[in-house]
Amino acid sequence: MDPQALQKLHDLLLQSTSNDTGLVKTATALLNQEFYKQPQCIAGLAQIIGNSPEQAVRQLAAVELRKRVSQNSGNLWTLLDQNSRETDQGPAPSTHPHRVKVSVFVPPSEPNFTTMSSSKLVRHSAARVIAAIASIEIPNGTWDQLLPFLKSTCASNDVAHREVGSFILFAVLENIVDGIPLNDLYALFGQLVSDPASIDVRITTVRSLGVIAQYIDIDDKQALNAYRTLLPSIFRVIGETEVPILGRNIPELVQFLLQCGANAAYEADLRVLALNALNWTVQYKKSKVQSLNLARDILVGLMPITSEAEPEDIDDDAPSRSALRIIDGLATNLPPDQVFPPLRDLILEYVRSADPSHRRGAMLALGVSVEGCSEFMTPLMDQIWPFIEGGLRDSDGSVRKATCIAVSCLCEWLEDPCVSKHEFLMPSIMALINDPVTQKAACTALDALLEILHEHIDQYLQLIMEQLAGLLQTAPISVKAVVTGAIGSAAHASKERFIPYFQQTITVLANFLTLTEEGEETELRGITMDAIGTFAEAVGKDNFRPYFPDMMAQAFNGLEMGRPRLRECSFLFFGVMAQVFGEEFAPYLERVLIANAAQAFSSGASPSDAINISGDVDANGNPSIELEDLDLDKMLDVNSAVAVEKEIAADTIGTLFSSTKAHFLPYVEPCTIELLELLNHYYEGIRKSATDSLLQTVRTFHEISDEPEWVAGLQVVHPLKSQVKELVEHVIVPLLDMFETEDNKSVVSSLCMGLAETINVVGPALYGPHLEQICEIAIQILEQKALCQQDPDQDDDDVAPEYQAEYDSVLISSAGDLVASVANTLGADFEPAFRKFFPLISRYYKKSRSLSDRSSAIGCLAEIISGMKGAITPHTIPLAELFHKALEDDEPEVLSNAAFAVGLLVENTDVDLSSQFGVILSALQPLFQVDDNSSGARLNAKDNATGAVARLIVRNVNALPLDQVLPVFISALPLKNDYLENRPVFRALFHLFRVNGAALYPYMDRLLAVFAHVLDPSAADQVGDEIRAELINLIVAINGEEPAKVQAAGLGVFLPGA
Repeated sequence: MDPQALQKLHDLLLQSTSNDTGLVKTATALLNQEFYKQPQCIAGLAQIIGNSPEQAVRQLAAVELRKRVSQNSGNLWTLLDQNSRETDQGPAPSTHPHRVKVSVFVPPSEPNFTTMSSSKLVRHSAARVIAAIASIEIPNGTWDQLLPFLKSTCASNDVAHREVGSFILFAVLENIVDGIPLNDLYALFGQLVSDPASIDVRITTVRSLGVIAQYIDIDDKQALNAYRTLLPSIFRVIGETEVPILGRNIPELVQFLLQCGANAAYEADLRVLALNALNWTVQYKKSKVQSLNLARDILVGLMPITSEAEPEDIDDDAPSRSALRIIDGLATNLPPDQVFPPLRDLILEYVRSADPSHRRGAMLALGVSVEGCSEFMTPLMDQIWPFIEGGLRDSDGSVRKATCIAVSCLCEWLEDPCVSKHEFLMPSIMALINDPVTQKAACTALDALLEILHEHIDQYLQLIMEQLAGLLQTAPISVKAVVTGAIGSAAHASKERFIPYFQQTITVLANFLTLTEEGEETELRGITMDAIGTFAEAVGKDNFRPYFPDMMAQAFNGLEMGRPRLRECSFLFFGVMAQVFGEEFAPYLERVLIANAAQAFSSGASPSDAINISGDVDANGNPSIELEDLDLDKMLDVNSAVAVEKEIAADTIGTLFSSTKAHFLPYVEPCTIELLELLNHYYEGIRKSATDSLLQTVRTFHEISDEPEWVAGLQVVHPLKSQVKELVEHVIVPLLDMFETEDNKSVVSSLCMGLAETINVVGPALYGPHLEQICEIAIQILEQKALCQQDPDQDDDDVAPEYQAEYDSVLISSAGDLVASVANTLGADFEPAFRKFFPLISRYYKKSRSLSDRSSAIGCLAEIISGMKGAITPHTIPLAELFHKALEDDEPEVLSNAAFAVGLLVENTDVDLSSQFGVILSALQPLFQVDDNSSGARLNAKDNATGAVARLIVRNVNALPLDQVLPVFISALPLKNDYLENRPVFRALFHLFRVNGAALYPYMDRLLAVFAHVLDPSAADQVGDEIRAELINLIVAINGEEPAKVQAAGLGVFLPGA
């Protein structure tokens, strides 16, 4: 290209970088018309890349050159004469401007723009030009110099050359693999993937290896062995970057890791390593995985692995277990609508397979997905039960066993749907308990089902106890352990109805507390300790008292055996005994706390102790760490029984104080100091337990200090006593500081819920100078900007997705609890803050949001109204509009909160909403249509709708059509689920008796039966002292006019002189 044309090409490229749209359009048109259709433009663009002083022009020239080379399958490139395309060992590009290859690469001893350009973007764009040329020249055998050049550049002592060389190699491999001798490159990759000076070289090499993994022939043993030796280095690079740097290539990375994990030719430990890396990717790059909608492809790749054999030992890892962990990770980290629909389709495919290993994998995949998708699955359970029914009856024992595991998971996370199926589940599971293949898994499923059966257990209790008692005598030790756990669950569900079985059962189980061997005997002894604690809760302290001293002695013996599992069970037992016996537990406090402190407050092993650092240093002067220097057993200590034991020990401290009250006072200060230290522990479970115990300590200390009842408002009416104030300050400041650096959502959720509970107990005096900081915690979480909500690849200005994982919704709900507690304690003074919080909370009520988000948003606003009372008035109209929308929701949980919220708004606002009563009643009317088979959520919604109608009655009874309202209202009584709504219900009834008693006369028999129900002395209190007293006065008044009716209802016992 002549100099004049070259200058014009340069000028038009420069014009194309302008911010003026008109100039860009003109330049683009001229470039297309005058240059881009001519092969000479290729040489011209190459010269501009090497010589232009403008970086933007060099970058654009490189992009356009790649397009021209690749255009029409390389036609324009091949039209260029061979001399312009190639040279063997030419000088620098400035003296040979017409030779493109000389312009884009020369031998590494000479400078060129790929290695000398200051712009990484330009270097990478130029590298892609080389790759485009290679895709044309290599198949034709006309560029033999390329690979020697790349090998030499990648081996250069100059790190910048290695970075360029490795990226060119990656770009070439992305474009063409055929014709490149891959086996000759493995030694080079081995050097590059461990490059001591450049993370860019290491990452780029991993990307190259990801490309060639797709082309390895499974019969090529040399290639397989060479690649296998590189896998540890590949995973180390992924681990050291925590995968954010690989973010732009997540699909390729996921595909590569799936291929490695699924390749049965690889050794199991390397496959597990690849799948673990994929699990890290799902966790640390979840926003990228979500935005690219990769869950389906990942699940498709994982499902065949789930059907592989599992090792017998539960502690042994295997690819199948790693695959199930990833499915669990997908379910808990991604929105359930991205995970469960494709998983359901795969499960349907696999359960229909003739291969029992596929059916087993399907059941296990279903089980691990429940925790993260339970809310999403609830309305789909009619589609899921056929899988379970078929699995429990499957001809293959391994499938039946896997289905029992799935049932256990379903019972844990989907209580109502599982209880509704008890008539099918119970006999099916009991039958499998008699099968040696499924015995252990069936007992585990029975344990989970019994935990949730409640009153339904009555029809099964005798059968269960007879069958399980037999297994305690005959079953293997491993089965006895799960049988014992199931008996504990039976006691939990049946409560005092367990008393007839208590003495005989504890006599048998006491024998297990003398076991001393490690392994299965230790596990059985620990579970026995847990079960006996549950017995005490079920039968009460009077029935358990004869066994109390001996059982405490056995718990102390377990501590002294030095096994984490037994110490864990002993600490749990101490907490239960303290709750059951209260202040009677005080004589054991000192000994328990000495043992507790020895474990909860010991330093323990740190993850850093697991790394043996030699005296060698790397190229950057950092200590050299080899893979074999890592003590994996020590690293796993963070999730070991030791860490769990410390977590439970820390958690027990708050329980001991709340149970033994003043007897614990001598230990408050030292325990608080040590718990504060645990806020910095590396294990999140211990930080969570310390947080919970510290806040429980504050609440208990406040309770036993006989503080006066607080008064809502910014102005503190009753200052805290000096000791309480000092404790509050010592605890609150470190907890607020912890939030700033806490990256674990469960810890932050516990902090918010614990703070909310403590604020409601202590009142506004808790705030001191920290009110703004406490509110800021809630604001950050609601804005999804808290540290624990950040994803490594998320930019500061990225908008968080509306539909999140169900686990994320728990955090949002806990922030709502915190806001509600502040509103409750500030009362009317919360109104300025409400202006900030209202839009933050209300944005979570959208159809695109999850059920949990929608429900908690409406529930939070209801609680705020309850706290602010009349101060909510300025916000009445937008709140009313929002609640009307919520009353049209499809989910009973949302409808329940909406009914509660609209009733509170009518009750508290100064705005007269009587004109809307008709609309409100129409919206509430469907909530009264329930029967005995309705879900707990629907029954709760009915109770809240009843409470809402009651609030309307009190606010303006004249605005209601009583002849239509009262039949529905009174037929909804007595309330069955939400007894708190009895307060507005009875206030409404008292109001009606005062202002329009005649309207209630037709319902007198029904009402008297309701009164008898709520006043039943043998049942739990449903109304509270104030309502009870006024109700008895009302009964006395009714007796003056209708004594026969009162006596017939069994209410005579409440009359004076009775």
